[in-house]
Amino acid sequence: MSVNGPISILSPLRPHDSTCGYCSPPGERSVTKSSYHAAECMPMQLSCRIYQEMIDRGWRRSGKYCYKPDLRRSCCPQYTIKLGALEFKPSKSQRKLVNRWNRFVIHGEQKGEEETMDGTQGSSNHDTKSKGKGRAEHVFNLTDDVHASEASFVKDHTPAHRFEVILEPSTYTPEKFALYCSYQEQIHNDKDKSKNGFSRFLVHSPLVQQPIEYPDGRPPHLPATYGSYHQLYRLDGELIGMGVIDILPHCVSSVYFMYEKIWERFSFGKLSALREIALAKEIHDAGVPGMQYVYLGFYIHSCQKMRYKGDYSPSYLADPEEHTWHPLEQCRLLLDKNHYASFAHPDHSLVEPAPSAGMSEAGIQLSSTTVCSADEGSRPGPSRCRRGAGERALCRGGRAQHG
Repeated sequence: MSVNGPISILSPLRPHDSTCGYCSPPGERSVTKSSYHAAECMPMQLSCRIYQEMIDRGWRRSGKYCYKPDLRRSCCPQYTIKLGALEFKPSKSQRKLVNRWNRFVIHGEQKGEEETMDGTQGSSNHDTKSKGKGRAEHVFNLTDDVHASEASFVKDHTPAHRFEVILEPSTYTPEKFALYCSYQEQIHNDKDKSKNGFSRFLVHSPLVQQPIEYPDGRPPHLPATYGSYHQLYRLDGELIGMGVIDILPHCVSSVYFMYEKIWERFSFGKLSALREIALAKEIHDAGVPGMQYVYLGFYIHSCQKMRYKGDYSPSYLADPEEHTWHPLEQCRLLLDKNHYASFAHPDHSLVEPAPSAGMSEAGIQLSSTTVCSADEGSRPGPSRCRRGAGERALCRGGRAQHG
């Protein structure tokens, strides 16, 4: 990625507190305001490199709005989690999910068919009914098998269904909004939806697209630029799922995923995570060495339903004080004993939330718009950033799927 990139322009905001939906019954929120932010901002535009640095320091975006949780004071501390895509090895159950979906697309419904538990047999790109003698068993390969049933990759036969995965810049369409409404109502029992809310949350983005430099040319199914994308899942022409992702210099950052409830039996959320892992690896293998991770938003140890993000290995949590990365298995030992944990400084851990003490340091004297150079070598001229300590915390910064 070129060091000469766009500048980042943002308006710092005063951090606020809110009620929490993680430690409450489904569909409800906490009675009191117990979730705190250390800092917030509203970028007019943000370079992908700067946003990468921000999420590495605990930030996350929701549409154009960016925030950094205050882990010490919040009822449910939110730790940035990333997965090493290059070292990832799918489990038997994860291979089974890919194979099961591919068999459905290629062969249609196969009632009574035994579900393959691993990737060494029942391969997605081989007919499981014709295993002749001397035929080599297929060895599961994530980057091959996630594409095995896609229309653009199937060459030697006609599948029962036409399955397409399309990666496109994030834009609004009535079809996408209809899928969002169906998902929110059927999965989350949320009937309070609006086009503006959908667009603010999952369409609008401050990220400025920047070219991805493939040394030997770009494979046609990989993105041409860093930025914010919608990954569309179509079956026989119908939009049945959509992932919202950011493609950044070092990672694929998962923002949100939605799907039609009728396909829930195929565990689409898990399938989408596997596909995002494969995407990061494919970009890396196409000559982009910095692309090595998938960011899954926030890991919330105190919320059982959010612990699924640790099912993908190897995963790492960012230390909230030093912003260094630590293996999830080691972090869990501290999190089991403490409400708040510093993995770099275990003696800083707390068994109870820290008391509220007014505005956090990151929120002091941040009332004016800040213009700062996004990449080394940029020279925005007279308006070049003159940042104070607090502004630096926002500009250099450190989201979903959302945490």
